[in-house]
Amino acid sequence: MRRFVHSIVSTPLHLGRGWGWVFFLMLFWACDDVENSVYRGHACYFIFDATLHPAPCQLTVALGNPGHFMTVRAKMVGGVRHILTTRNYDQAEEDITLTSKKENSTRCVLGASNAIIIGRSSYTGMFVCYEGQCANCLDQYGGTNYPLTWSPNGQQLQCARCKRSYDVNNGVVAQGEGGRQLYTYNAAFDGAVLRAWN
Repeated sequence: MRRFVHSIVSTPLHLGRGWGWVFFLMLFWACDDVENSVYRGHACYFIFDATLHPAPCQLTVALGNPGHFMTVRAKMVGGVRHILTTRNYDQAEEDITLTSKKENSTRCVLGASNAIIIGRSSYTGMFVCYEGQCANCLDQYGGTNYPLTWSPNGQQLQCARCKRSYDVNNGVVAQGEGGRQLYTYNAAFDGAVLRAWN
């Protein structure tokens, strides 16, 4: 493994100065493409500390399981933030009260209409976060009244307006008229804290 990593890192050096720059520019462009794929039409900023909400908290349990996704919404009640989740595979709902001062003082913005879908793809094992509104309807009609809901088996997100269904694991249109895939936000989990942002 060490030899493989050394060969990858040293390849630009063996090719000469001109090729080394090409290699590094390709890396830069690849990172730029990832950054450009993040939806910026509406703000997203979400932090959830799973260590403060251990299992059986639905959101915490979902973080360790590929194919498990949650619709996440937020509301304030008496100055205390509540995170409302809906699980994909059985549509079970949970109201998570954020009791610490730090949690309640942290900004929380959840996309176009106070909803994101977050989880771990069963295809790649990577964390993904989607805008909670239908991307094609946002583009075509404007406004923010196109919420995505779970299909009965929890593997697709459905839009009642355009009748499209999207595969939750990669965001592409799975049923209905073709179109763009779901808008995505950055997502990361370090073993303790879940983050989504753009």
